[in-house]
Parts: sequence; structure tokens; C-alpha cells
Amino acid sequence: MLNKIKGLFAEEQGQGMTEYGLVLGVIAVGVIGLLVMFRGQIMSMFESITGGLTENGITPSTTTDTTTP
Repeated sequence: MLNKIKGLFAEEQGQGMTEYGLVLGVIAVGVIGLLVMFRGQIMSMFESITGGLTENGITPSTTTDTTTP
């Protein structure tokens, strides 16, 4: 029984992809956390950019569809 338990920790086959998945998950959670923390600053930065564009006579559009019906 003790050998089976030791074998679980000694086996490294398939462990690499799991580690990559965990690292990617931690990075994704960190990025989402940072975006939530700095949401106000990010929104004000984009509002100042669009405000500057409007002052110069450029109206930012909300759609990217350039086809005419």
C-alpha cells in the first residue's frame, strides 16, 4: 500500500500539461483581478481619449460595420 502511495507522487507522466494549465489559470485570475481593481482608471482613460477625439471633430463610432444596407 505504501508503494502505491509513493508511486502517485513519483509518477510524472502527464504532469507537465497540468502544471501549464494551473499557471495559465493563475495568470488569468490575476489579470481579471487587476482589471477589476483598475476599472475606474481604465474607464476614465478611455473617456478622456474619446473626449479628445470629439473635441478635434472626430466622432468615435460604436460599431465597426462599414457596409451600407
